[in-house]
Amino acid sequence: MKILLDTDITSYIFTHRNANVRRRFLDFAIGEVGISAITAAELAFGSALNRSERNRGAVERALESLAIVPFDLAAANAYAEVRTTLQRRGTPIGPLDTLIAAHAISLDVPLATNNAREFRRVPGLRVENWLK
Repeated sequence: MKILLDTDITSYIFTHRNANVRRRFLDFAIGEVGISAITAAELAFGSALNRSERNRGAVERALESLAIVPFDLAAANAYAEVRTTLQRRGTPIGPLDTLIAAHAISLDVPLATNNAREFRRVPGLRVENWLK
């Protein structure tokens, strides 16, 4: 895998809302782009909250086309380090964003996101904003 997608970028891809995001996504071969199991959970929650069977089916089909990376022990250890560092600095980020950032660090891949401002606080995380 070469890059991990944050939830917002994955949503842009699913909805075709941004040509630049779509182009960047299509630059990669199958298997080079993945999402964290945390991102998959966020997307499934959003779909369930929407209560639209059509939307839920579309999200499930889209998720089947992406590599969903399990959150393993390496990711858990990276999470402990990231959260500790951010807490000690007094610069925490959202709990799910912390998990996703740690997952990307554990995989040694950049994170594609439109939330670069928050994620740039995470030491050791490489961030790409695909909307720019």
